[in-house]
Order: sequence, then C-alpha cells, then structure tokens
Amino acid sequence: MENGNRAEDKKSLKWFLIKRFLVVMLFILVSEELIGILYDNVVIPWVFLILKSQHISITSGGSPITWILQMLLYILASFLPDGISGYVQRMIGSHMDHSLQIAVDVTPFEGRLGILLRVVIIVAFLLLIFVSLLPYLIGAFYYYRVVTKKVNELIEAEKEQQLAYDRQRNLLLSDIAHDIKTPITTLCSYSKALSDDIVQGEKRQEYLEAIYSKSMRMSELITLLFEYVKMDSSGYELHKENCDLGEILRESVAMQYTDFEGRRITLQVEIPEYQVPYRADKIQMTRAITNLLTNAVRYGRDGGRTLVRLEAYTITVADDGMEIDREFAAHIFEPFSRADKARSTKGGSGLGLSIASKIVEMHGGELKLDCDYGHGYTKAFQIILRNTGN
Repeated sequence: MENGNRAEDKKSLKWFLIKRFLVVMLFILVSEELIGILYDNVVIPWVFLILKSQHISITSGGSPITWILQMLLYILASFLPDGISGYVQRMIGSHMDHSLQIAVDVTPFEGRLGILLRVVIIVAFLLLIFVSLLPYLIGAFYYYRVVTKKVNELIEAEKEQQLAYDRQRNLLLSDIAHDIKTPITTLCSYSKALSDDIVQGEKRQEYLEAIYSKSMRMSELITLLFEYVKMDSSGYELHKENCDLGEILRESVAMQYTDFEGRRITLQVEIPEYQVPYRADKIQMTRAITNLLTNAVRYGRDGGRTLVRLEAYTITVADDGMEIDREFAAHIFEPFSRADKARSTKGGSGLGLSIASKIVEMHGGELKLDCDYGHGYTKAFQIILRNTGN
C-alpha cells in the first residue's frame, strides 16, 4: 500500500508540474504580446521622436574598436522586442561592412544636459531589456514558488504516511505477539503436563490433540504473516498468465467443499459454463478466493447457506452468518482487524481478508464488503475486476 501511495504521489506531482509549466508559458506569451503592443504604440514612436530631434547620424570610418562596438550593439539589440530590435539592427547592419562611427548632435543639450541625455538613453536601453525579460523572471519565480510549496507538501504528507505506517506496524507486531502468545502458552503448559506424567489415559490424548491443534494454528498464522509481508515488500511482482476465472473459482470451491460439509453449510454455486478470460496470477488469485471461502466457513452459520457466484468479472461470496458491525466494516480489510467476539471464539487471524484485498488490488481490482446484499444473506464479499479484454 505504501508503494502504491508513492506511485500516486509521483503521478500527482508530474501532472502538477506540467499544469503549472503550461500556466507559466501562457503567462509569458500573453505578457510578450502586451509588451509588444506597448512598444509599438508608445515606446517606438517616442524613440523615433527623440532620434529625429537629436540629429543622430552614422558615418563610416573609425577603428576596429568601433567595429566591435557595432557587433556588440547588434547582438544586444536582439534582446529588444521585434519592432525596435528590427529598427536598430537594420540601422547598424547597413554599415556592417565598414567600421562604425556614431555622431550624436546634442547642440540643444550641451554640457551637463548632454551627459544627462546619454545617461537617460543608457538607462532607457537597460530598462527596455529588463521589461523584455520581466515575464520570464516572473514566470521563473512563480514556478519556483509553487514547485517548492508542492514539494514541501509532499514531504509533509510522506512524513504523515510514515508515521501512520509506523503506528500500523507497531499495532501489527502487537497483534502478532498476542496471537502467537496464546497457543505458545497452551503448548508450554500441556507439554509440561505430559512431560511430568500429570495426565494419563483419555486426558493425555486430549492434551496431545490440543498441542497439535495449537501447532497448526501457529503454522497457519506464520504462513499468513509471511504472505502478507511478502506482498507488502518492494519489488514483489505477480506472475500473470491467461486464465479462466470460472475454472479458478471452481477449483477453489472444490478444495473447501469438505469444510463447508463439516458445518452443514449449503453451497449455492453459480459459475457460467463459458470461459471468463482474465490475465492473473493464478496462485495468488486462488489464495484470495480461498481466503473469502475460509471466512465464510469460519463466520457462517451452522446449517446455513453460502453463495458463490461469478457474474461478468465480479466474484461474490455471500453467507447468512453473523452480521458485521458498520463501524467495524470500515476497517475489516486492515491487517488483524477483528471484532472482539471473533477474536475470542472463531480463531481467525484477521490477515486473510487483508491478504485477499491486497492481491485483488495488485490485479487492478477492488475487494468490497456489501452488508446490504439481501436475498437472505447477511453480508457479501465481492471481488470486482476490470475487463482487460483478454
């Protein structure tokens, strides 16, 4: 589940970055158009007016330094918007085959006013460059801020997930210790009694059967725990192949049939004769279905009914046994989730449904509990798979 959450976070971050990048590009495009309109209608007419009033002329002749200056001006002019950059580059380009000598007639502004004019022209030139780059600067700053904020949110969310995972793991370890401690206590006390010859006759046989039963219970718990940890570990992959869901369901029911008979539970099996093709890990899908059937045997009613149905790509296992509390139903697929009564009387580990849910999720499906299934049944577990077209 943790790996799934990380994958979702990566996907969410990817689309977030793409959307914000498109917003920035749209902002830059609109800004450039607005700046272009400003230059065409305000800046360029004003520049033309200043150039005419100051009698600026360009004559050939001069040193290589002026030619380098000409090239530098030509390159710098490319940073200006299209209108003014084209004008400046055409003016400079017409003299590219000669050295450049710029003469500015500032007769009306001699002395300090001439210096001030030159300063104003330089500042205006730099200001034009800054305004041209402003949309990119704003876009970069905005993108940096939103990405930083999003990444920080993901880091905080990951910390919360890690804390929740640690709490769940501690609870899991506590439940494992609880469930293993009970049969171990029985094994220790019964084996000690047998070793000291405290019990004889039929009582001795009863103790031996209890030891065997508790040993099998511990073996079942450890096996389930191993399967749960294995599927929850990173790098674990299903071995999918083309299967027939109907065949998998029939084989699963056949393996559990004697258990249903032992509790006199009537099986109503509704599996179509035609094939229902699906690409799945046959072993793991069989385990998920078997866990649902085992749950029906364990929590069904003696002499009751159990429905096993395959309809389209939905597998239903319903029984008329004990009802499930609505509040508890919301957590039933969490590991070691059991009602107190179930913990003390039925001997369930609480891992079977959690493993089944994880297997179904890894197949791209969903395991649901329907407490209002009806038709005389108190509850129904449904494996809902997507039609893959196989």
